[in-house]
Amino acid sequence: MRTLYIDCGMGAAGDMLTGALLDLLDKEEQAEFLKEINAALAGRAAVTAEPDVKCGIRGLHVHVTIDGEEEGHGHHHHHEEEHHHHDGEHHHHHNGIREIRALIDAMPLSDNVRFHAREVFDSIAAAEAQVHGQDMEHIHFHEVGTLDAVADVAGVCLLLEKLAPERVVASPINVGGGTVKCAHGILPVPAPATEILLRGRPWYEGEIKTELCTPTGAALVTHFADRFDNAPILRVEKCGYGMGTKSFDRLNAVRVLLGEAAGEPDYLLELQCNLDDMSGEELGFAQERLFDAGALDVWTTAIGMKKNRPGVMLSVLCRREQRDALLQCLFRHTTTLGVRELFCPRHSLERSLRTAETPWGAVTVKRAAGWSVAREKPEYEDIARIARENDLSLREVKETIR
Repeated sequence: MRTLYIDCGMGAAGDMLTGALLDLLDKEEQAEFLKEINAALAGRAAVTAEPDVKCGIRGLHVHVTIDGEEEGHGHHHHHEEEHHHHDGEHHHHHNGIREIRALIDAMPLSDNVRFHAREVFDSIAAAEAQVHGQDMEHIHFHEVGTLDAVADVAGVCLLLEKLAPERVVASPINVGGGTVKCAHGILPVPAPATEILLRGRPWYEGEIKTELCTPTGAALVTHFADRFDNAPILRVEKCGYGMGTKSFDRLNAVRVLLGEAAGEPDYLLELQCNLDDMSGEELGFAQERLFDAGALDVWTTAIGMKKNRPGVMLSVLCRREQRDALLQCLFRHTTTLGVRELFCPRHSLERSLRTAETPWGAVTVKRAAGWSVAREKPEYEDIARIARENDLSLREVKETIR
């Protein structure tokens, strides 16, 4: 399975995530991305990227400028992050979540990118609303910080569409430590909105006493990551570094790894017995009972046995915790006097289900992906039912699935 791993050992901020993902693309693809994101921003902000070296490691530093000025320079700002204000505070112009949604909806980007960007901003607004005890629709964002965050969020969503990982895994997040100065005063790290966005996910305070994980970074990582864990087993194809502005004695970067998840195999058991004195009906009933007892698969193989007798080898695939129940079932429902047990590592594709539409109603589609392959197959019973009810062939039903 094509997997993206985000190393948040130095936190997560929108510009650093953008830089790390952009660093996975080649020069031509980087230029195309910058052209697309700047066209989407329509002159409200400008996104640039330049090589940067920290602790001897080369990466990309992404800059977002508004009217020629970079957010965080000349504005009250904390670790490349947007400002949030209550109604009644009037520092420059403010945007609400409705204005931000409208701004995103007007971008000449795909429906998929706009959908994810809206979802990320909705999560930020919901967290801010909870912090301030207000309705989400009444939370307002400082204009300059909003444009900076829109550029970062739209950029990350666009880059993930281009990279198209099937799964995103993130490390536990280093939020930094100490305090952070924001529009409302001095707050503990993680800032309250960041803490809400990270709830249910693993985070920790590090030795560096500054804000390392921003609300935008937290919203992006928690939106896209399927799970938070140590790095999975990967056959790494590419590695990217998105550099932060500050320099520490540790590399201040978000690192991303893109590759094929080798994955640890499932460890299954195969139970086998040879039979030459059971009828077909008895064997069929035994197979039925084995499935009921939790077998993953049951099958028969024609074999030749001693005294020149034709026989059947009955095989059962199961998980280790099902072993005793299935052994009991085999001895009860077959005539065998002994069962062989084989230890079977199994490599498999990740399986999932989706609902698809046809002119005659919904059907379930089974998807299998991983190991650089992906395929889908409609549930037989669903398309067979439609075919029977409408006097169609299976192929005619399949061709309408979307």
